[in-house]
Amino acid sequence: MLTATFWGLVGGAALLVGAVLGLYARASYRVIGLVMAFGAGVLISAVAFELTEEAFHSAGAAPVVVGLVSGSVVFFVGDWFIDRRGGHRRKSPTGGPQQGAGAMALVLGALLDGIPESAAIGVSVLGGGGVGIAMVAAVFLSNVPESMSASAGLKRAGRSARQILLLWLVVMVVSGLAAGLGYVLLEGASPAVVAGIQTFAAGAIITMLADTMMPEATEHAGRLVGLVTMLGFALAFLLSALG
Repeated sequence: MLTATFWGLVGGAALLVGAVLGLYARASYRVIGLVMAFGAGVLISAVAFELTEEAFHSAGAAPVVVGLVSGSVVFFVGDWFIDRRGGHRRKSPTGGPQQGAGAMALVLGALLDGIPESAAIGVSVLGGGGVGIAMVAAVFLSNVPESMSASAGLKRAGRSARQILLLWLVVMVVSGLAAGLGYVLLEGASPAVVAGIQTFAAGAIITMLADTMMPEATEHAGRLVGLVTMLGFALAFLLSALG
């Protein structure tokens, strides 16, 4: 559990790194969009090879399909609920969330985006007792642009630097706990159950990418997003293949 929690915290720490960059680095929206695109490419590769393919090889098609669909639906419903309470465009560096958005909506939105990734880290430890380095790298590299963009938007929406950094600190701690729980709850579970949880996380991540991350990246960085997304995918694939 401690190993999974530690690596969950490592992945979550990227949120604080991105928040500091978003608050103080003064990067252009185009740069932030390109960094988001790179992170999205990294996550696409991790979802495909570290989660979905591994789950299919260990348990077959049925748990994979059930996990993907249920993860996607749960994220979709949660995202809809949070959007209605002001969390819409929470990853945008320009507008940020809606004016008057409650702090709880923003915290829940950040947790909704981050917990599936952290749980996937915990699950990755189960196989042979070693963490999936490619999965941790994917979460880390994608979390930096996510919080970088969101923090810039939160700042524009009137949130103080202290509030923003506290938000990401909370999410980082919960991410570590989610990774640890993902390991503890599934230790000794059947391959079908583990595969279902892996692909549940994958379905949620895919839906998050399509709903929030990729549209924001394209809006702010334009046509280069496709190329940069491919570069992120290629790097993560190489990490996975060589690992």
